[in-house]
Amino acid sequence: MLVFTLLLSSTTFFGQIKETENPETKSQFWQQVRFGGSLGLSFGNGNFTGALAPSAIYDFNQTFSAGAGLSGAYSSQNNFKATSLGGSLIGMMRPIREVQLSAEFEQINITRRYEFDGANIKDQDWVPALFLGVGYNLGPVVTGVRYDVLHDKNKSFYSSPFMPFVSVYF
Repeated sequence: MLVFTLLLSSTTFFGQIKETENPETKSQFWQQVRFGGSLGLSFGNGNFTGALAPSAIYDFNQTFSAGAGLSGAYSSQNNFKATSLGGSLIGMMRPIREVQLSAEFEQINITRRYEFDGANIKDQDWVPALFLGVGYNLGPVVTGVRYDVLHDKNKSFYSSPFMPFVSVYF
């Protein structure tokens, strides 16, 4: 009988806690989340590269943020075409309001297609990237440069480890 009474009272106790939860507490999480990302286009002399990288960032406070993103890109140049799809984990720090430091680990699947002497060659590989960046914060827009410390000139999707960027978050 004692066990039954304790069980019943603990169920009632936890039920009361749940009933008294503030419904605004749940929405406070989403008030700290910003959505946005980057869009990139490059073309000229038969070359084209387009990239789309949406992401969601959670602001822990005015200095630190973290989040996740998706990425997709397409590139073509004469007899060469490449597609990349992947995801990333992002960390940001703003030591002062105008400066943003970032680290982003990205894992992408790259598919390359070559046309060589009439033969079609297809190559597919998972490639990691670790971008360290610095940017100038203009409110919802950040512009800067980032560097891929894991850049491999034979496997990386981008030809250079340095990449300028413009990101927008709302």
